[in-house]
Parts: sequence; structure tokens; C-alpha cells
Amino acid sequence: MQLTSRLELMNWLTGQGLTGLPENELLRGFCERCRAEGLELSRGLVVIDTLHPIYEGRGFRWSDRPSNESDVFEYGSTAEGDAARSWRRSVFFHMLEHGHDEMVIDLADAASLDFSQIGELAEKGHRHYLAFVHRFGETGALGLMDCLYSCWTTRRADGFSEAELAALRDLVPVLGLAIKSAQQVDIVRTLGRVYLGRDASEQVLRGRISRGVTERINAVLWYSDLRGSTGISESIGPDEIIPFLNDYAQAVIDAIHDAGGDVLKLIGDGVLAMFTDGDMAAARRAALRAEHLFRKNAVALNTRRAADGRPTTSAYIGLHVGEVFYGNIGSEDRLDFTVVGPTVNEVSRIASMSRSVDRELLASAEFYQGLDATGRRYLVSTGRYALRGIGRAQDLYTLDPDIDASEPVTGSYERYLAG
Repeated sequence: MQLTSRLELMNWLTGQGLTGLPENELLRGFCERCRAEGLELSRGLVVIDTLHPIYEGRGFRWSDRPSNESDVFEYGSTAEGDAARSWRRSVFFHMLEHGHDEMVIDLADAASLDFSQIGELAEKGHRHYLAFVHRFGETGALGLMDCLYSCWTTRRADGFSEAELAALRDLVPVLGLAIKSAQQVDIVRTLGRVYLGRDASEQVLRGRISRGVTERINAVLWYSDLRGSTGISESIGPDEIIPFLNDYAQAVIDAIHDAGGDVLKLIGDGVLAMFTDGDMAAARRAALRAEHLFRKNAVALNTRRAADGRPTTSAYIGLHVGEVFYGNIGSEDRLDFTVVGPTVNEVSRIASMSRSVDRELLASAEFYQGLDATGRRYLVSTGRYALRGIGRAQDLYTLDPDIDASEPVTGSYERYLAG
């Protein structure tokens, strides 16, 4: 590849990296442009470490022939099990262990090499293999996100020429920088959603980061708290506490997200969430749908946990409606994007009252009165109660017991929730 062509490809990578072209599109464009200039790549693979609560890294593939493989993939921990064994047999692991930045393999020798996937590449007609490990350095790393790995093959019988190897040595770092840039944007969005919640994350990333900047919104608030979690935590081993909390948090949060809500905060084993919609009656119905989905999730979860001999539970849920302040609250160097206001205090007190009246769901009068006539049919009054720290007594409502006792009523309720 001529110097002019290399510079043109570098300029393309730089421009697309700044534009924000997705990683798989960067790889595809890179490989196609290399081939157009006579550098006959047959396969390209780029793998980069990431920061994610589930995945250890992401990978991107390109091939000169149609394939059933996805051009984007994620992988979990390589610390144990089959993944660890496969990783330790990889060319990349060998390079890290021996401090190599580059490795060239004649795939005619694949049968004599104990590297994973090398033999498979040879069987598919690839003839020459080039791998790079690009280390980010201490200031360029984010936690364990400290490397970008790539490998390249050609089917040409005489393999890569020295000039082509030199071209790839020049070009791949520029591709790597563009992919690292795109991946860091993905990481920011992922960590924002995971730690702030979906809507709060989007608000922050759109630039709503000034201290004290809030908006007044009407919202349906959800507060849930696990039943008997303190006693259960005291009765199980320390190594079982976090899996126990995670199991039920997953059941709650999945239900909220599936119903269109946003989780605002995890408080111990409690969950604060909100549902907003231009039509507040629809937001109320979404909250009821989330409660119903959670009960189904909990039944399935409890069945699995009971079969394993592990303790089971459920959750108390409070639902309320009102005006809240939504935005940046805190000190100059520690802000939280959340909701505050009397409605927030009241919904937590409503959830706490569930214990006293032995009901797993309690909804405020404001929630009940805003439902349409059909929705109100499925709630019944539990009476009027003074909530701790709240100056006025409240009428509270729960689900009609007939919903669980009668299949026709259950079906009718589920059709109502489906809307």
C-alpha cells in the first residue's frame, strides 16, 4: 500500500472516529479500503476490554466471505471455566505472557501449534496470520480496560508481504484509537444507565449537570422493600447475602423496566422508581403492570431458590402520585440526579405501612383516584391511616383479593394491564 493510500485511510479513520461511527462499521470500512488498495485481508478481528457489570470485553469481526457469525459480540469473565481454558490457549494470552506486541504465524504450520482457533482458520483457507496487542498505558487505561487486541489474515498463498506488514503496523494503531474512542462512549452510556438509571443517565449525558438545576414533574412513584430481608440476611452465610439481594433486585428492576419505568435509586434492598407519561392514567397502569410482572418474576425466582434449598421472600410495594423535583441535588463535588419532595417521603411511608396491614401492595388515594373507571374496579380500600412523619391521614388501597382467587378476574385484570 502506497504512502498516499495509507494517509488517506488514516484520515478516514480519524474523521469517522470523531464522527462516532460504530466499531463494527469502522472495522468493515478499514478492511474494505485495505482490499481496494491491494492489501488482501481475508479476516479481521478486534477485541477490546470494557467496563461492564456482566461483560469483560467486546469484539468486532469482519470476513471477506458471508458468515453466520455476528460482527459484534460480547464475552464474560475469562477467569475460570471453559472461557479461561480457551483464553489461556489463545495467541493473545501467549503475547501478554511473553511481552510481545506483534506475532506473525504461517498457517501452514497450524497443526504443530497449540493455539485455539489457529487450526480452524487454516482449514478455512487462510494462509498467513498477524496479531497485535496494543497496551493503553497507565493514564490511558480505565480499570481493567488496558488493551486492544487484533488479528488479521490473508488467503494469498505467499502471505503478507513485508510492505503489507509495515502498512498494517502503521494503520492498525489508528484504527485502534478510533475503536477505543467509540468504546469509551459506549462505556459512559452503559455505566450511566447502570448506576444512574436510564432516564437520569440520558439527562446527564445531554448536559443537565449543573448543581441545583431541577424541573418540577408529575410522576407515579414506586417504592419497594423486601419482606423479612434483615432476618434472612442474619440466617444465611455472608457469601449468600449479595446473591440473595441481587436475585430479588433483578426481579424488581426487570419488572419496572419491562413496564416502561425508570429506576432512580437502590436504597439497601429498597428500590425507588418512577413512571412518567403525558397521560398520567397510563403511567398509573404501567406501575400496576410492573407490580404484576414482579409477582410473576418472584414466583419463578422463589421456585428456583426453594429447589436449591435457599430462602425465599417477596416485596412490599407502595405506589403514589405527585409533583417532585427531578434533577441535580447535592454538594459541589458530589451530586445525585434524583427526585426529592414530599411525594418521595410519602411513598416510602406507604410501602412501610404495608407491613402493618399485611398487604404486599398499597396505593395512595391520589394514585387510585387518577385511574380510569376500569382500573379502580381492581383496587379496594384498606382504610384510612396516619403515616409516620406525614401530617395528614391517608386513604390507602390494595388489589382486590379476587384477582388471585378467580381465574376470570385474573384474566380480565391482565387484559386491562396490557392496555
